[in-house]
Amino acid sequence: MLISWQRGEQLAPPDLSRRERQILDALYRARRATAAEIREAMPQAPSYSAVRTLLRILEDKGHVRHEDDGTRYVYMPTIERDRAKRSALRHVLNTFFEGSATQAILALLHEDSKRLSAEDWNRLTEMIERARKKGA
Repeated sequence: MLISWQRGEQLAPPDLSRRERQILDALYRARRATAAEIREAMPQAPSYSAVRTLLRILEDKGHVRHEDDGTRYVYMPTIERDRAKRSALRHVLNTFFEGSATQAILALLHEDSKRLSAEDWNRLTEMIERARKKGA
């Protein structure tokens, strides 16, 4: 596990394979799933045995755990979804935006500004104002 220099919390390492990320994505969407269910949710899924092997690797790395459900294993992520989202976002900010939330927001607005409704713009404005007041 990597340690965040900002808060000392553990983060998922960014060096997961593409397939490992796909499995974790499927698990975060489903919250709990069998290997067969995970395989069904994966694009161009590998064999069932490959999915089981990857799940074992992810379990060894500490990203996944399982519970017995009769004759099958039900898998779930070990890191809660909100914490994983923050970690992934922090990684994207540091990798592509030099750690700047402002640069990332500007890139998103540039990309989606034509698709935002008046309600979206109002909600963004309110959120910015709330954040400004908290920081003041």
